[in-house]
Amino acid sequence: MDGEELTQQETELYDRQIRVWGVDAQRRLSKANVLVCGMTGTVAEFCKNIVLAGVGSVTLVDDGVVTEEALSANFLIPPDESVYKGRTLAELCCDSLKEFNSMVRVSVEKGDISSFGGDFFSKFDVVVISSCSLATKKLINEKCRRLLRRVAFYTVDCRDSCGEIFVDLQNYKYTKKKVDEAVEFELKYPSFEEAITTPWRKLPRKTAKLYFATRVIEKFEEAEGRNPGETSILDLPGVLKKKKELCEAESLNESQIPDSLLERLVVGRREFPPVCAVIGGILGQEVIKTISGKGDPLKNFFFFDAFDGKGIIEDVSNPDAAS
Repeated sequence: MDGEELTQQETELYDRQIRVWGVDAQRRLSKANVLVCGMTGTVAEFCKNIVLAGVGSVTLVDDGVVTEEALSANFLIPPDESVYKGRTLAELCCDSLKEFNSMVRVSVEKGDISSFGGDFFSKFDVVVISSCSLATKKLINEKCRRLLRRVAFYTVDCRDSCGEIFVDLQNYKYTKKKVDEAVEFELKYPSFEEAITTPWRKLPRKTAKLYFATRVIEKFEEAEGRNPGETSILDLPGVLKKKKELCEAESLNESQIPDSLLERLVVGRREFPPVCAVIGGILGQEVIKTISGKGDPLKNFFFFDAFDGKGIIEDVSNPDAAS
């Protein structure tokens, strides 16, 4: 990301944001390559934000087709149904994104992301995945960590009126201005697997209930062989049973995971567009901070629940995990 200078055209187009975060940050953005898997409504908001900000390229991966659920939240899907035939979600969203900023290269990669090798991921500076299974999240995160160069890894998901972002920047250095000098900071991030296997009894008592509830849903879907979001009210007894098992195994009081919250996550298959905008906006902001190296990055979970309007950052790290 430390390559060529901005062109005159880029300087003129991004003049306003250069005044906000500086020409060096914009130069880094314009050379950054971002991989996005899973074209959900939340991801559509994120992609719009980083394309408008002027990243170098965005590569989309999603071989799915348009569904009623997708139409309800993803504004990048064109309203003209005649263009859907034979085209994937990624291809349809690609066309729409190109209209936001012609200076950003937007392309599509077909295939199962879990089958892509390390060489593929090494081409990117940032990898964002959404609506993927627990196993896929772990696998892609591990592939990114094995690379010789650091690749920032994010997962983002929205269920009904709730959203979650996970961040893994590995060993990340950034600078902040304090008075008249720039001070360098370094943060060490756990992998996705290290984070979610942190014993619940070692987490602070005030850890977000949404953190625990999301882990219960993930474990239920994994045990049942379900894809993310393939749940209904009929699954609630099974989810509550899984909650009881996990709370007993993790020595956690069951009141930390309200049944009403689990019911909302199980029943609410569709994304709630206003929440997509919030989560997609936060994610876009975090990726821009990571690429530019300016500002305090999020470590390492962010939760939002429209029910109370609160956004919560949780640092979930296992002190006993191997570094």
